[in-house]
Amino acid sequence: MREKFGLAHASSVLLAIGALLALAPFTPAAAALVGGGLLAVSLGNPLEKQTRAWTHRLLPLAVVGLGADMNLRAVARAGLHGLGYTTLSITLVLALGWWLARLLKVERDAGLLISVGTAICGGSAIAAVAPVLRARAHETSVALATVFLLNAVALVVFPPLGHLTHLSQEAFGLWAALAIHDTSSVVGAGLAYGPRALEVATTVKLARALWIVPLTLLIGWWVARRGEAAPDAPPVKPPWFIAGFLAVAALVTFVPALHTAGLLVALAARRVLVLTLFLIGAGLSRDALRSVGFRPFLQGLLLWLLVGSLGLGAVKLGLLTVG
Repeated sequence: MREKFGLAHASSVLLAIGALLALAPFTPAAAALVGGGLLAVSLGNPLEKQTRAWTHRLLPLAVVGLGADMNLRAVARAGLHGLGYTTLSITLVLALGWWLARLLKVERDAGLLISVGTAICGGSAIAAVAPVLRARAHETSVALATVFLLNAVALVVFPPLGHLTHLSQEAFGLWAALAIHDTSSVVGAGLAYGPRALEVATTVKLARALWIVPLTLLIGWWVARRGEAAPDAPPVKPPWFIAGFLAVAALVTFVPALHTAGLLVALAARRVLVLTLFLIGAGLSRDALRSVGFRPFLQGLLLWLLVGSLGLGAVKLGLLTVG
């Protein structure tokens, strides 16, 4: 008992030190994520509930703060310009995910959750769709764990791959927004690649995140048609941080006097984002790793590789561009 308490205490102290280091300007995003994950898997995380709660609070605030360094006109252009291929890509990913799930004999709801998480924005989309779908707890956890693991890999490997394939910052930002699941990892990869990559990745990914609402409503309608609707399913909650991001971007765009203050806010938001990535890593557990079945993980991995490869090819060929 005493040894267990000592290990928990040591892990808590290391978590606090890691969180402080994540806020330091010299700590890269990938190192924060990997460090948090290694700490949680090796020593455990006695503060798992608290780190998860802080993750949900800090990530939206960081995204809102990043709007202070964005030009709303550029955000609008990116959203409108990408409307067509956003619609096409989401449809294509959902179709490929459905096909892979059937091919690999993955449970229907788990396969759909993995497909939705890959198509839109990872854990946020899964969390929105799961209660409407009436997915069982293990199906939701399998989908979340699969997406989480692939997010961690993407944050580390995408920037080097972008340099290896000689992608411009704009091209990399677009590719990252299309091929990485969660907003946090998309923004983290863009941050590691450069300021313009960060701007493009953030705006395009947030435009995709808006699709959570119509897709969840569509799935709710489909479930109701099948007679499986949950009578107490919660209403779909729009991701409010997108509105906050746009509001802050509008302020710094149309009130030039706020430009300098906006740069400081965005700088702080980037450090908060790195801290959030550390907390996301610290939320990884051995149980989560064990919960990822081979077939669901294989579905998620193959789908992710297909989306990443097709997206990279389309960006390199100039089929997808930033407006």
